Amino acid sequence: MSLKNTILILVLVIANSTLAQNTIKMTNNYGSNNAEIQDLIDFQNIYIEKLNFEGKELINKSYEINIQEFKKGKLIKKANLFDGNEDEYFKIKSDTESLKFFFSLTDGKLKTYIRGKKFGSKKSYFNIKGESDQYALKDFFGDKEVLNMPVNEEFPVFAIITPSINKDGSGSYCKVVQSDIKPEKLGEHFKIPHYFLITMKFK
Repeated sequence: MSLKNTILILVLVIANSTLAQNTIKMTNNYGSNNAEIQDLIDFQNIYIEKLNFEGKELINKSYEINIQEFKKGKLIKKANLFDGNEDEYFKIKSDTESLKFFFSLTDGKLKTYIRGKKFGSKKSYFNIKGESDQYALKDFFGDKEVLNMPVNEEFPVFAIITPSINKDGSGSYCKVVQSDIKPEKLGEHFKIPHYFLITMKFK
């Protein structure tokens, strides 16, 4: 092996090691394990998803959870759903953390609630446009079981969207969130008139 190739391999190894040290692994669990309860949840247009985080970078970090509202491709509102930086009590003491997210879409409102090991957030309400049944919660896992999320940077975890309409009149939700389009550009690219992004930041 040439010296040039050896140096290249060493650079790649160091880069991958640095990336691993500055990211947090995220996995998820969706809904209820009880089929009848899940049927009821679906009927009521409720979404429940648990996000699990793992990594040494979590220790002594706090997290901030925000919601961004987009209309006609433009960001029109940003609101805080939970801010763990408000008190030392919320600092993460281990290399694992889990949060459960609840969303309800009914009566012209999006209702949000977050449950952690030490807290339950306030319930927040946001106006939705048109029929609530047209909205759906989607995450960004696609066919992946694990995502590596950055530290000290805001990243999206959910999108609450209406479908992208195909030429034949059918709608698609998965195509939207599984595309390579940046989350803040989904409305502009797929002509989605109204949607929300849920974002997080560990710091």
